Amino acid sequence: MRYVRAVSPPLLPFSVSAVDPGSRARRGLLVTAHGRIETPAFMSVGTRATVTGLTPLDLVESRTQVVLGNTYHLMLRPGPELFRRVGGIHRFMGWNGPVLTDSGGYQIFSLAGDRTVDEKGATFRAYTDGRTHLLSPERSIEMQTAIGSDIMMVLDICLNSTTDMRALRDAMERTHRWALRSLAARVDPKQALFAIVQGGVNMDLRRQSAAFLTERPFDGFALGGLSVGDTRAEREDITHFAASLLPEDRPRYLMGVGTPADLVHAVAAGVDLFDCVLPTHLAWQGTAFTSTGRVKVTRGPNAQADVPLDAECDCSTCAGFSRAYLHHLFKCSEPLGPRLLSIHNLRHYNALMAEGRAAIVRGDYAAFAKRKLEAIDRHEHSARRLGESGPRLDPGHLEPSRGKLP
Repeated sequence: MRYVRAVSPPLLPFSVSAVDPGSRARRGLLVTAHGRIETPAFMSVGTRATVTGLTPLDLVESRTQVVLGNTYHLMLRPGPELFRRVGGIHRFMGWNGPVLTDSGGYQIFSLAGDRTVDEKGATFRAYTDGRTHLLSPERSIEMQTAIGSDIMMVLDICLNSTTDMRALRDAMERTHRWALRSLAARVDPKQALFAIVQGGVNMDLRRQSAAFLTERPFDGFALGGLSVGDTRAEREDITHFAASLLPEDRPRYLMGVGTPADLVHAVAAGVDLFDCVLPTHLAWQGTAFTSTGRVKVTRGPNAQADVPLDAECDCSTCAGFSRAYLHHLFKCSEPLGPRLLSIHNLRHYNALMAEGRAAIVRGDYAAFAKRKLEAIDRHEHSARRLGESGPRLDPGHLEPSRGKLP
């Protein structure tokens, strides 16, 4: 099949108002049918049309701008017919802000031995009723159209970054063919469509993928296939390299990444949008992100700690409840505990993005990022000495010698 390269203005208005002189960090604005998104922005993960345990009012309080839903899960339950009947996901879940839907590509990857993939798409057995389904590029777009998301994603092939070169190339090329089929299947001009750059941690493949996709009329571009087998250093290198290949007039989205440090690094690379399940997933395990590092509220010292979770946070959890009370909720297996931590963690992530946006406008994001990473590294070291968990973070990755910040 011969594909004609097309050039057209994006359906999703996007403008950049400031670029940091010491990095590639940029302050932008996306305008969707359901509201504006100030970038850089973190998207709260609402896989099944809900951010686990939280109401839309909770999301507003945490300063969430965008909710991310998942096509694979919503296709199986409640299904496209219900979304068509009620008028889409916004009305269904009571959320009036922007929604981005993932295509289901990562779920295809995670199903591993329980699915088959060919040029048509991915065939799998549903976990809901055992029936066999085919998720094709066309079916994914059809489902996302029924959901009514503001931003749709093309169906892609996501492989572990350690996969051999031939398999990575084959997956990338199929991703390109599926992207064009996804583009052809779009029917609603109000719904934007992002392509996904693949290629593992191979820079040549990433270059080829970006070159192919950016010559097509997509409204934005994502970096996929990271945080699946790669090291932190590899992830940072590929993010900085691949983001530099993407058009300046389209939004850039780093999929499924990550920790606060990951976000600080990627903003410096010029990435605009992020999503990750960590803030809510860890909240349900009793872990909070705070200005003084990660806090495991179930640990003994918190049982008598009549102090806020984070004295520097303005969320309702920190304003109204002590660490001792949070400790009590988790020890009693009360669902209010994870809910309160989720509100706090999302507020922490969104506050980090707001700080980053302000630093970009001031023109000192590079210095802000270095200070932030040094603080995270210092707190994580202290946390490990106290028995907390958390990876070691190296602020040296922002040094000019690595070619990431001039």
